[in-house]
Amino acid sequence: MLDSGRRRLSRKDREIPLSRKAFDLLVVLLERRPNVVDKDTLLATIWPDATVIEANLNVLISEIRAALSDNPRRARFIQTIHGIGFAFCGEASNVDARSAHLPPSAGPSRYWLVWNERTFMLSEGDNLIGRDPKSHVWLDGSGVSRRHASIRVDVQAQQAVLEDLGSTNGTFVQESRVETAVTLADGDLIKVGSIELKFRVWLEAKSHPTERIRRRSHSSE
Repeated sequence: MLDSGRRRLSRKDREIPLSRKAFDLLVVLLERRPNVVDKDTLLATIWPDATVIEANLNVLISEIRAALSDNPRRARFIQTIHGIGFAFCGEASNVDARSAHLPPSAGPSRYWLVWNERTFMLSEGDNLIGRDPKSHVWLDGSGVSRRHASIRVDVQAQQAVLEDLGSTNGTFVQESRVETAVTLADGDLIKVGSIELKFRVWLEAKSHPTERIRRRSHSSE
Protein backbone atom coordinates (compact mmCIF):
# COMPACT_ATOMS: atom_id res chain seq x y z
CA MET A 1 0.00 0.00 0.00
CA LEU A 2 1.22 3.47 -0.85
CA ASP A 3 0.06 6.34 1.36
CA SER A 4 1.17 9.60 -0.28
CA GLY A 5 -0.16 11.75 2.58
CA ARG A 6 2.00 10.03 5.18
CA ARG A 7 4.69 9.19 2.62
CA ARG A 8 4.64 5.51 3.45
CA LEU A 9 5.00 2.43 1.26
CA SER A 10 4.15 -0.82 3.02
CA ARG A 11 3.43 -4.48 2.43
CA LYS A 12 1.42 -6.44 5.01
CA ASP A 13 1.93 -3.62 7.53
CA ARG A 14 5.71 -3.73 7.04
CA GLU A 15 7.15 -0.43 5.86
CA ILE A 16 9.30 -0.54 2.73
CA PRO A 17 12.00 2.16 2.72
CA LEU A 18 12.24 4.46 -0.28
CA SER A 19 14.28 7.61 -0.77
CA ARG A 20 12.33 10.86 -0.99
CA LYS A 21 12.69 11.25 -4.76
CA ALA A 22 12.01 7.58 -5.49
CA PHE A 23 8.78 7.89 -3.50
CA ASP A 24 7.80 11.02 -5.44
CA LEU A 25 8.49 9.23 -8.72
CA LEU A 26 6.34 6.26 -7.74
CA VAL A 27 3.49 8.62 -6.82
CA VAL A 28 3.69 10.29 -10.24
CA LEU A 29 3.62 6.97 -12.10
CA LEU A 30 0.68 5.72 -10.01
CA GLU A 31 -1.33 8.91 -10.50
CA ARG A 32 -0.88 8.77 -14.27
CA ARG A 33 -1.31 5.03 -14.71
CA PRO A 34 -1.68 3.35 -17.13
CA ASN A 35 -0.34 6.18 -19.27
CA VAL A 36 3.31 6.41 -20.17
CA VAL A 37 5.11 9.38 -18.60
CA ASP A 38 7.95 10.62 -20.75
CA LYS A 39 11.41 11.09 -19.27
CA ASP A 40 11.50 14.86 -19.75
CA THR A 41 8.27 15.25 -17.75
CA LEU A 42 9.59 13.03 -14.97
CA LEU A 43 12.89 14.89 -14.79
CA ALA A 44 11.11 18.26 -14.64
CA THR A 45 8.70 17.01 -11.96
CA ILE A 46 11.20 15.28 -9.66
CA TRP A 47 13.97 17.86 -10.11
CA PRO A 48 12.01 21.08 -10.79
CA ASP A 49 14.92 23.44 -10.12
CA ALA A 50 17.90 21.45 -11.24
CA THR A 51 19.31 20.03 -14.44
CA VAL A 52 20.18 16.37 -14.03
CA ILE A 53 21.14 13.60 -16.40
CA GLU A 54 18.83 10.77 -17.37
CA ALA A 55 20.94 8.31 -15.38
CA ASN A 56 19.59 9.85 -12.15
CA LEU A 57 16.09 8.85 -13.22
CA ASN A 58 17.21 5.30 -13.98
CA VAL A 59 18.69 5.04 -10.48
CA LEU A 60 15.32 5.91 -8.94
CA ILE A 61 13.50 3.45 -11.19
CA SER A 62 15.91 0.72 -10.06
CA GLU A 63 15.28 1.64 -6.42
CA ILE A 64 11.50 1.41 -6.90
CA ARG A 65 11.79 -1.94 -8.67
CA ALA A 66 13.95 -3.29 -5.85
CA ALA A 67 11.40 -2.10 -3.27
CA LEU A 68 8.54 -3.78 -5.18
CA SER A 69 10.57 -6.91 -6.01
CA ASP A 70 9.98 -6.14 -9.68
CA ASN A 71 12.04 -7.58 -12.53
CA PRO A 72 12.53 -5.26 -15.53
CA ARG A 73 12.64 -8.27 -17.88
CA ARG A 74 9.21 -9.43 -16.69
CA ALA A 75 7.76 -6.19 -15.34
CA ARG A 76 4.81 -6.46 -13.00
CA PHE A 77 4.79 -2.83 -11.84
CA ILE A 78 7.22 -0.51 -13.64
CA GLN A 79 7.42 -0.87 -17.40
CA THR A 80 10.10 0.75 -19.52
CA ILE A 81 8.91 2.21 -22.83
CA HIS A 82 12.22 2.42 -24.61
CA GLY A 83 13.11 5.83 -25.95
CA ILE A 84 10.09 7.43 -24.27
CA GLY A 85 9.68 6.88 -20.55
CA PHE A 86 8.01 4.69 -17.93
CA ALA A 87 4.54 3.51 -16.95
CA PHE A 88 3.00 1.83 -13.94
CA CYS A 89 1.70 -1.43 -15.42
CA GLY A 90 0.57 -3.24 -12.27
CA GLU A 91 -2.87 -3.46 -10.77
CA ALA A 92 -3.73 -0.86 -8.13
CA SER A 93 -6.92 0.25 -6.45
CA ASN A 94 -7.79 3.39 -4.52
CA VAL A 95 -8.47 2.88 -0.83
CA ASP A 96 -11.25 4.93 0.74
CA ALA A 97 -9.61 7.42 3.11
CA ARG A 98 -12.13 6.69 5.86
CA SER A 99 -11.46 2.97 5.79
CA ALA A 100 -7.74 3.68 5.96
CA HIS A 101 -8.30 6.01 8.95
CA LEU A 102 -6.99 8.97 6.99
CA PRO A 103 -8.51 12.42 6.47
CA PRO A 104 -10.43 12.45 3.16
CA SER A 105 -8.79 14.14 0.23
CA ALA A 106 -11.12 16.38 -1.68
CA GLY A 107 -8.76 18.30 -3.95
CA PRO A 108 -6.42 17.51 -6.79
CA SER A 109 -3.53 19.57 -5.46
CA ARG A 110 -0.11 18.47 -4.34
CA TYR A 111 2.15 20.89 -2.52
CA TRP A 112 5.85 20.73 -1.83
CA LEU A 113 8.91 22.81 -0.98
CA VAL A 114 12.21 22.64 -2.85
CA TRP A 115 15.59 23.38 -1.30
CA ASN A 116 18.53 22.69 -3.61
CA GLU A 117 18.29 18.93 -4.31
CA ARG A 118 15.88 18.25 -1.45
CA THR A 119 12.10 18.05 -1.80
CA PHE A 120 9.65 18.31 1.11
CA MET A 121 6.13 17.11 0.35
CA LEU A 122 3.47 18.94 2.38
CA SER A 123 0.60 17.04 3.96
CA GLU A 124 -2.95 18.04 4.84
CA GLY A 125 -2.95 20.18 8.00
CA ASP A 126 -0.03 21.91 9.70
CA ASN A 127 3.51 21.36 8.42
CA LEU A 128 6.11 22.64 10.88
CA ILE A 129 9.27 24.23 9.47
CA GLY A 130 12.27 24.48 11.76
CA ARG A 131 15.54 23.23 13.18
CA ASP A 132 13.80 20.69 15.41
CA PRO A 133 14.49 17.23 13.87
CA LYS A 134 10.85 16.37 14.49
CA SER A 135 9.76 19.13 12.11
CA HIS A 136 7.98 18.06 8.94
CA VAL A 137 10.37 20.35 7.06
CA TRP A 138 13.65 19.98 8.95
CA LEU A 139 16.13 22.74 8.10
CA ASP A 140 19.40 22.51 9.99
CA GLY A 141 20.76 25.87 8.85
CA SER A 142 22.00 29.10 10.34
CA GLY A 143 19.31 31.53 11.46
CA VAL A 144 16.59 28.88 11.56
CA SER A 145 14.61 28.67 14.82
CA ARG A 146 13.57 25.31 16.28
CA ARG A 147 9.94 26.14 15.51
CA HIS A 148 10.35 28.74 12.81
CA ALA A 149 7.20 28.74 10.68
CA SER A 150 4.25 26.61 9.65
CA ILE A 151 2.40 25.92 6.41
CA ARG A 152 -1.21 24.83 6.78
CA VAL A 153 -2.46 22.85 3.79
CA ASP A 154 -6.21 22.86 3.24
CA VAL A 155 -6.94 20.33 0.51
CA GLN A 156 -10.66 21.15 0.49
CA ALA A 157 -9.98 24.85 -0.14
CA GLN A 158 -6.95 24.02 -2.31
CA GLN A 159 -4.66 26.46 -0.58
CA ALA A 160 -1.56 26.59 1.58
CA VAL A 161 -1.11 29.33 4.20
CA LEU A 162 2.24 30.29 5.72
CA GLU A 163 2.66 31.72 9.23
CA ASP A 164 5.76 32.76 11.13
CA LEU A 165 5.90 31.22 14.63
CA GLY A 166 7.69 34.08 16.36
CA SER A 167 11.06 33.14 14.89
CA THR A 168 14.16 35.10 15.84
CA ASN A 169 15.12 36.10 12.30
CA GLY A 170 11.69 36.18 10.71
CA THR A 171 10.18 34.48 7.67
CA PHE A 172 10.09 36.15 4.26
CA VAL A 173 8.01 35.54 1.14
CA GLN A 174 9.22 37.21 -2.06
CA GLU A 175 11.52 39.35 0.16
CA SER A 176 8.59 40.65 2.25
CA ARG A 177 8.57 39.78 5.95
CA VAL A 178 5.64 37.64 7.04
CA GLU A 179 3.70 39.57 9.68
CA THR A 180 0.33 37.86 9.25
CA ALA A 181 -0.78 34.65 7.55
CA VAL A 182 0.16 34.58 3.86
CA THR A 183 -1.55 32.44 1.21
CA LEU A 184 1.17 30.96 -0.97
CA ALA A 185 1.21 30.79 -4.76
CA ASP A 186 3.16 28.42 -6.99
CA GLY A 187 6.74 29.61 -7.36
CA ASP A 188 6.83 31.78 -4.22
CA LEU A 189 10.28 32.05 -2.66
CA ILE A 190 10.30 31.58 1.11
CA LYS A 191 13.34 32.61 3.15
CA VAL A 192 13.82 30.91 6.51
CA GLY A 193 17.04 32.07 8.17
CA SER A 194 19.81 31.53 5.62
CA ILE A 195 17.76 29.01 3.64
CA GLU A 196 15.65 29.83 0.61
CA LEU A 197 12.80 27.48 -0.30
CA LYS A 198 10.61 27.44 -3.37
CA PHE A 199 6.92 26.63 -2.91
CA ARG A 200 5.43 24.50 -5.65
CA VAL A 201 1.89 23.41 -6.51
CA TRP A 202 1.02 20.59 -8.86
CA LEU A 203 -2.58 20.36 -10.05
CA GLU A 204 -3.83 17.12 -11.51
CA ALA A 205 -7.17 16.02 -12.89
CA LYS A 206 -7.52 13.68 -9.92
CA SER A 207 -5.52 12.65 -6.90
CA HIS A 208 -5.34 9.32 -5.10
CA PRO A 209 -3.57 9.83 -1.75
CA THR A 210 -3.80 6.17 -0.84
CA GLU A 211 -3.27 3.40 -3.36
CA ARG A 212 -3.32 -0.36 -2.85
CA ILE A 213 -0.83 -2.02 -5.18
CA ARG A 214 -1.77 -5.57 -6.15
CA ARG A 215 0.59 -8.16 -7.53
CA ARG A 216 -0.15 -9.94 -10.76
CA SER A 217 1.66 -12.59 -12.73
CA HIS A 218 3.79 -10.49 -15.08
CA SER A 219 3.75 -8.12 -18.01
CA SER A 220 6.34 -8.21 -20.74
CA GLU A 221 8.44 -5.12 -21.11
